[in-house]
Formats: sequence, structure tokens, C-alpha cells
Amino acid sequence: MSLRIHNTLSRAIETFVPSEPGHVRMYVCGMTIYDLCHIGHARMMMAFDVVQRWLKCSGYRVTYVRNITDIDDKIINRALDRGITIRALTDEMVVAMHQDIDALGIERPTIEPRATEYVPQMLDLISQLQKKGLAYQSDSGDVNYSVRKFPGYGKLSGKSLDELRAGERVAVQDGKEDPLDFVLWKAAKSTEPEDAKWDAAQWGHSFGIGRPGWHIECSAMSCQTLGETFDIHGGGADLQFPHHENEIAQSEGASGKPLARFWVHNGFVRVDNEKMSKSLGNFFTIRDVLTQYDAETVRFFLLRTHYRTALNYSDAHLNDARSGLKRLYTALDLAPTTDSSVIDWSNPYAARFKAGMDEDFGTPEAVAVLFDLASEINRTKSPELAALLKSLGACLGLLQQEPKSYLQAGATVSEDRIAELIAERAAAKAAKDFARADGIRKQLLEEGIVLKDSPTGTTWEAVQ
Repeated sequence: MSLRIHNTLSRAIETFVPSEPGHVRMYVCGMTIYDLCHIGHARMMMAFDVVQRWLKCSGYRVTYVRNITDIDDKIINRALDRGITIRALTDEMVVAMHQDIDALGIERPTIEPRATEYVPQMLDLISQLQKKGLAYQSDSGDVNYSVRKFPGYGKLSGKSLDELRAGERVAVQDGKEDPLDFVLWKAAKSTEPEDAKWDAAQWGHSFGIGRPGWHIECSAMSCQTLGETFDIHGGGADLQFPHHENEIAQSEGASGKPLARFWVHNGFVRVDNEKMSKSLGNFFTIRDVLTQYDAETVRFFLLRTHYRTALNYSDAHLNDARSGLKRLYTALDLAPTTDSSVIDWSNPYAARFKAGMDEDFGTPEAVAVLFDLASEINRTKSPELAALLKSLGACLGLLQQEPKSYLQAGATVSEDRIAELIAERAAAKAAKDFARADGIRKQLLEEGIVLKDSPTGTTWEAVQ
């Protein structure tokens, strides 16, 4: 079965073949770094982490670009509020972002461009648009994109210009010719700090002192790093309009070529049926969540829902994810195996896993296979199946810890003390002092340790 991906542009699932045999080029809109990342950001980065992992598992070489927006109004305002430079703020937030996503096992992209490093390329692109009559400079000094002059505008969102215009409540201002027009280059304001300003003349352009608009950043960075047309463009569903629609208008308006062949968007994280966001104040930062749950549990929670489906955040769902992950590690603990990264895709379990992932990165189907494998391992204690479980888990960034270490992590009682009590309990059972044996089990449970009896002896896990 060939890989099939839902393409937002066509609103259909299409067979995926990269334009360059064996090599996939993918661009994903990353973080605007003015604060800590929340679990909604983690969901987006996790979705495309799985995409690039599965592409690699499928034998492709992947050039994965995920940008960093390090200049915008929110960043400027936060830096001013804190009394530090923009660079000091963004450097701090980049370090924090890397710490958080590294903890979740989200792999770094191949290229991670920062917007401020690509201002010359943005200015060149704006100049091309101006020469083609798609951009104009207003009396305020801003350079705007003339939306109605791009015939394909609205093809990603599926809205006509008239529909978009009917929903537009903002009056024409700042010299815009049409409310739908958007800014490419923002003229500098006297109230803005000097480190938020670039002089376009430095690179031979006449747009004056200012800074780039948000949308032009990704057009310049994606085309510079991947070429004028690449395979996959991804991001959160909230970016479909206007950000990605505007990227198409800019990039295709300048080059005359399709920007991306496949457009992929992940669903929102919701809390009480509302989108999780900083503006609504209902967000949980990644590091806050990681104080309550181990990183692999959080990863597993995010992966159990298909990337395009809205994800409901709750402690109950995270607790259920933790229980499920422990089931998988318990199976691995029953049949110790050496590391094995070679997967026999003709194996029925592996074939089912592949079929699920090949149908638009179907992680729920893939996870169901992992649980079926675990059930069979529990029955047979097969090291070969355990090796397969671990290898398939690696395709999702799961199950790579030593099982016993994972199951016993977080224990507040020393291993020596637990071993003493297990031995004392065994002696009590041999002496038919079942009251004492039950008392030891209860004592350990109260201290966060659950005992598990089997024909081969007693093992224990930490109640996390």
C-alpha cells in the first residue's frame, strides 16, 4: 500500500509521491517565541514529528524545515515590558522551547531558520511582487499585498473573495486599497525599539526603515531553504487562513509556480470545548504538564488521537494514556529483548501497523496494533514479538526506555527496602500467614508501590 495524505488544498486524501525520488522536502510553520510553549504547540510539533519519522521509516530522506518567528508585535511588546532587548528575549525563549520539545522526544528539524536571518530574502520577494503589480506602498509607508490582483486567492480556505469581503469588518485604513490586503513591510514607528527596525536601503530596496510582516517570513524562508515548490507544507488548522492563504498568494504570485504540493493541518487541542490558546487563558505550558506526567505519557496521549482530529485535554485522558503505556512496557518487561530496528513488514502485525500509518498517518490504528502485540506477548512471552513491539514503537518515538526502569520510575521507597518486604511477604505466604502478606502488599501500595505476582515471582511498579 502506498502512503496517502489528506491534502487541505484538494480536500481529499491523495497518494503521496515526492517530486524528487526518495527525498521529501517539508516546511512547517513553527513558534512565535515570546513565551513558553503550551500543550497546543506540542500537539502541532508532535504531529509533524510523527510525519517526518514515518517518512524516514518508509525509506525516504527528509529535509524538514520548521521556522522560528523572532520578530512581531507580541515579541516587541514582551521585550519592552521586561526591559530587555528583543534578541535577549527570543534567545531565552528558543532555549526554553528546545528544552520542552526535547523532553517530549520531538526531534529537531533539519533546518530551523529564524525570521530575522532572512530579511534580505523577504525584501527581494516583496520587490518581485511590486514589479508584478501585486504589491504597493501606501502613504503610511507600509507595503501591502493587493489580494484582488491574485486570481487564486481563497483556494486553500475554499472561500471566494466576495465571501471573505462580506465577513470583513475592518474598514480600509493605513492606506490599504482593500480591507483584505495585508502588509508585507511595516513602516517603522517612533515608539518601536531600534532593534525592531531594518533599513531596506541596506539591501538596495526603497521601502524605507521598517520590519517584515508575518506572512512574508514563511514565503521567504521556505523558498530559500526548499525551493520554489516543495512537497509538504504543514501547520496548525488555525494557520490555514489567513496565514497559509497569504503565503500562497505571495510565493505563487512571485514565482508563478505552486508553493507546496500537499498542505497538511493538525487539529486543535480543546479544553471544555474551547480551543486552547494563550488569548483565552485556558492553556497549560508543556513544562507545567511535565511536572505532573512523565514525558512519554504526554507523548502517548498526543499520539493516540489522529492528527487532524480535535484533541480533548484532561487529566482523565492523560491518566488513561499513562495506564495504556504501562501496559505496553509491562509486556516488554515480560519478554526481554535486544534492540532491533529492522522490521519485517510482511509480519501481520507490522503490515497492519504500516497500513494504518500509510493512510494519512493513522496513529490510532497503529497504536491499536501495539496493544494487540502486547496482548500476544503477554500470552506467549515471545522475545521476537517484543522486539517487533519495540521497533514499531520507535516509528512513533515510543517504548525505547528500559521497561523495568520506566515501570519503577518515581518510586519513593528504595529498591532494597522493597526487596526486603517482598522477601518477607513470600516468607509470610509460605508460613500461611496471609494476613501479614496482605498487610505488606497494602503497606507498599500506600507508599506508591504495587506488587504483581506471576508464576516466575513477584515484581513491582511505581504508582505514578
